[in-house]
Amino acid sequence: MIRAEPYGIPFESLPWEVSADGVRFKAYERDGRKLRLVEFAREFIEPDWCTKGHIGYILEGQMELDFDGKVLVFGPGDGVFIPAGPEHKHKGRVLTDKVTAILVEDGETNEE
Repeated sequence: MIRAEPYGIPFESLPWEVSADGVRFKAYERDGRKLRLVEFAREFIEPDWCTKGHIGYILEGQMELDFDGKVLVFGPGDGVFIPAGPEHKHKGRVLTDKVTAILVEDGETNEE
Protein backbone atom coordinates (compact mmCIF):
# COMPACT_ATOMS: atom_id res chain seq x y z
CA MET A 1 0.00 0.00 0.00
CA ILE A 2 1.33 3.45 -0.90
CA ARG A 3 0.88 6.20 1.66
CA ALA A 4 1.13 9.36 -0.38
CA GLU A 5 1.81 12.68 1.27
CA PRO A 6 0.02 14.72 2.41
CA TYR A 7 -2.66 12.17 3.35
CA GLY A 8 -0.81 9.18 4.75
CA ILE A 9 1.01 9.07 8.07
CA PRO A 10 4.09 6.81 8.06
CA PHE A 11 3.93 5.68 11.70
CA GLU A 12 6.26 2.73 11.00
CA SER A 13 9.08 5.14 10.12
CA LEU A 14 8.52 7.58 12.99
CA PRO A 15 10.79 7.18 16.04
CA TRP A 16 9.42 6.21 19.45
CA GLU A 17 9.71 9.00 22.03
CA VAL A 18 9.46 8.61 25.81
CA SER A 19 7.44 11.18 27.76
CA ALA A 20 7.35 9.50 31.20
CA ASP A 21 8.18 6.19 32.83
CA GLY A 22 6.00 3.57 31.17
CA VAL A 23 4.86 5.79 28.28
CA ARG A 24 6.19 5.95 24.75
CA PHE A 25 4.66 7.48 21.64
CA LYS A 26 5.01 8.30 17.97
CA ALA A 27 3.60 11.65 16.90
CA TYR A 28 2.70 13.27 13.61
CA GLU A 29 1.79 16.96 13.56
CA ARG A 30 0.48 19.15 10.78
CA ASP A 31 -1.68 22.26 10.50
CA GLY A 32 -2.02 22.70 14.27
CA ARG A 33 -3.23 19.12 14.93
CA LYS A 34 -1.35 16.14 16.28
CA LEU A 35 -2.02 12.42 15.99
CA ARG A 36 -0.17 10.20 18.48
CA LEU A 37 0.20 6.45 18.69
CA VAL A 38 0.75 5.87 22.42
CA GLU A 39 1.78 2.82 24.41
CA PHE A 40 1.26 2.77 28.16
CA ALA A 41 3.12 -0.01 30.01
CA ARG A 42 1.93 -1.58 33.25
CA GLU A 43 4.69 0.42 35.01
CA PHE A 44 2.99 3.71 34.13
CA ILE A 45 1.96 5.59 37.28
CA GLU A 46 0.29 8.95 37.06
CA PRO A 47 1.62 10.87 40.08
CA ASP A 48 -0.83 13.77 39.89
CA TRP A 49 -4.34 14.36 38.59
CA CYS A 50 -4.39 15.13 34.88
CA THR A 51 -6.63 18.04 33.86
CA LYS A 52 -5.80 17.97 30.14
CA GLY A 53 -8.44 17.03 27.62
CA HIS A 54 -8.06 13.81 25.63
CA ILE A 55 -9.77 12.42 22.54
CA GLY A 56 -8.76 8.94 21.51
CA TYR A 57 -9.41 5.34 20.66
CA ILE A 58 -8.12 2.26 22.49
CA LEU A 59 -6.56 -0.25 20.09
CA GLU A 60 -5.27 -2.84 22.56
CA GLY A 61 -5.22 -3.57 26.29
CA GLN A 62 -7.30 -2.29 29.18
CA MET A 63 -6.93 0.86 31.26
CA GLU A 64 -8.95 2.24 34.11
CA LEU A 65 -9.49 5.94 34.52
CA ASP A 66 -10.31 7.30 37.95
CA PHE A 67 -12.40 10.46 37.71
CA ASP A 68 -12.02 11.60 41.33
CA GLY A 69 -13.61 8.42 42.73
CA LYS A 70 -15.64 7.28 39.72
CA VAL A 71 -13.57 4.52 38.07
CA LEU A 72 -14.28 3.52 34.47
CA VAL A 73 -12.55 0.77 32.45
CA PHE A 74 -11.69 1.26 28.77
CA GLY A 75 -10.57 -1.47 26.36
CA PRO A 76 -10.16 -2.26 22.67
CA GLY A 77 -12.71 -0.48 20.52
CA ASP A 78 -13.58 2.11 23.15
CA GLY A 79 -13.46 5.78 22.30
CA VAL A 80 -12.42 8.28 24.95
CA PHE A 81 -13.52 11.91 25.09
CA ILE A 82 -12.36 13.71 28.25
CA PRO A 83 -12.89 17.49 28.34
CA ALA A 84 -10.11 19.64 29.77
CA GLY A 85 -10.43 21.22 33.20
CA PRO A 86 -10.27 20.43 36.91
CA GLU A 87 -13.88 19.21 36.95
CA HIS A 88 -12.75 16.32 34.68
CA LYS A 89 -9.51 15.49 36.51
CA HIS A 90 -8.42 11.91 36.08
CA LYS A 91 -5.68 9.36 36.72
CA GLY A 92 -5.03 6.36 34.52
CA ARG A 93 -3.85 2.86 35.47
CA VAL A 94 -2.92 0.10 33.03
CA LEU A 95 -4.67 -3.21 33.78
CA THR A 96 -2.94 -5.37 31.13
CA ASP A 97 0.71 -5.64 30.07
CA LYS A 98 0.25 -2.57 27.89
CA VAL A 99 -2.37 -0.29 26.40
CA THR A 100 -2.06 1.03 22.86
CA ALA A 101 -4.15 4.03 21.89
CA ILE A 102 -4.49 6.70 19.23
CA LEU A 103 -4.87 10.25 20.58
CA VAL A 104 -5.92 13.33 18.63
CA GLU A 105 -4.62 16.60 20.08
CA ASP A 106 -3.95 20.23 19.36
CA GLY A 107 -0.38 20.75 18.17
CA GLU A 108 2.45 21.85 20.45
CA THR A 109 0.99 20.12 23.53
CA ASN A 110 2.82 18.64 26.47
CA GLU A 111 3.07 14.87 25.97
CA GLU A 112 1.32 12.39 28.33
